Amino acid sequence: MPYPVAAETAKSGYVPPAPVISTESTLQMIGALLLVLAVIIGGTWLLKRFALLPTVASGVVKVVAAAGVGQRERVVVVEIDQTWLVLGVAPGRVNKLHTMNKPAGDSAAKPDHPPVETFATQLNQSMEKDHA
Repeated sequence: MPYPVAAETAKSGYVPPAPVISTESTLQMIGALLLVLAVIIGGTWLLKRFALLPTVASGVVKVVAAAGVGQRERVVVVEIDQTWLVLGVAPGRVNKLHTMNKPAGDSAAKPDHPPVETFATQLNQSMEKDHA
């Protein structure tokens, strides 16, 4: 009787599991990563293309406003020191259209939104009403 039992244990029915990291799963992961990167780069390009991303104003030259007047043409107001220049910008070309002094009541210096303190007091008042 010991011989058949030994023969049965020698024939193992164990099948090892498939490897977790296979060529197919690695290629799928790399493809998904490339797709995500392409979406991020494409979205950034679109935001820049249609001027939906605000540009950082640093240094002496600041872009005050810009408006598209054609498919590839724009009118841009640029502030240099205390002077505003109205420029016509086209591919390969920039023309000065007008020069003027910076307005005294510059709307860019005054925020359109109320101060944070006003919001904080309104929020506190609203929360006190709910608890009372």
